[in-house]
Amino acid sequence: MPLRLGGVFPRYPALEPQVAFWRRVYAEWSRSQVALHDDRHMGVVYEVVDLPGDARGGLTPSQKALVQERLDYWKYRLRRLEDKLASRAPLDAADLQLARRIGEHVDVRTAIQGAAERLRYQRGLRERFKRGLEISGRYHEHFRRIFRDAGLPEELAFLPHVESSFQANARSSAGAIGIWQFTAGAAKTFMNGQDSVSARLDPIASAHGAARYLSHAYGKLGSWPLAVTSYNHGIGGMQKAKNRYGHDFERIVQDYDHPLFGFASRNYYAEFLAASEIASDPERFFPEGVAYENPLDHAPSPFVVAGDPPVQRFRPVSHEAQVESPKPSHSHDAKFSKPLHGKAGQRPVASNSHPAAQAKIKIKTVPVSRSGEKLRIARLR
Repeated sequence: MPLRLGGVFPRYPALEPQVAFWRRVYAEWSRSQVALHDDRHMGVVYEVVDLPGDARGGLTPSQKALVQERLDYWKYRLRRLEDKLASRAPLDAADLQLARRIGEHVDVRTAIQGAAERLRYQRGLRERFKRGLEISGRYHEHFRRIFRDAGLPEELAFLPHVESSFQANARSSAGAIGIWQFTAGAAKTFMNGQDSVSARLDPIASAHGAARYLSHAYGKLGSWPLAVTSYNHGIGGMQKAKNRYGHDFERIVQDYDHPLFGFASRNYYAEFLAASEIASDPERFFPEGVAYENPLDHAPSPFVVAGDPPVQRFRPVSHEAQVESPKPSHSHDAKFSKPLHGKAGQRPVASNSHPAAQAKIKIKTVPVSRSGEKLRIARLR
């Protein structure tokens, strides 16, 4: 199957199951549904659980108990199938049905190894994504113009669908806030030193900062899959991956074994492709219609963000760089939730103080919820 291109953003065949999975999360599965799936072989979805009762906020104790019950059930089924295949024991009807389900997407004997440990659940985000589309009506044309004026692909204006669902008061556990999810450190570097809470909450100012960051990341990394993924994993982190696998982005996603390159980083580019596809053709995914909010008449910002990007304007580059020979891989059992935001390419540092605590203004924020089952679903506006 040849490489398919989506504008300047490559569509890799090996990543299509991931893109398809996130299309379902964003546009098919509602917040009252939870998908139990393999966190590596994303096409393998074992069950979609319908949650009883109110599904507007986080999971209730009874809903959590139901999800845990189904997780335990599938872990038992997967371990039993793995043991039977390893010992060549006869398979009963339930085993054969499960093997066929896995085999529709990947080789069973390969994928069954460790499948119980890769079991993960993902809550649907259809309502949240649709609300993000509605809010994006305020800003989308302004964001596109900012990227266009910086010489960057305008499709990057879709990135807030992945970061924050366009919720201006969104925050992450890493201290990133706003539509573009800037940390104070990244804002200081890419927003002309404007690292205050007010500046990072300003959609237009932070969009200028995102354009500067992505221009800089592309200049350092030389491809859009790497640059976009660095918005989650950091420039330094993606440079390490590139040093090992060059521009072979499929191998980076599938084989790069750095402990901080976890589920969120592996899926970030696929999420961006899925979100861009949905936002570009909303009638296909939301046939009931999307009530876009009126765009801003103009987009002034109280913060000084003018100036050229820190690197040359975007231009296509060759991906025929030499690929280093892979180093021996190292297995590790550590499990990580959503990696910390790494836009400045810095190593994540834990902090016990909320960034708003030192600010002179008080803000009301809602937690960001993207691809981690441990993150709460933010309230819809």
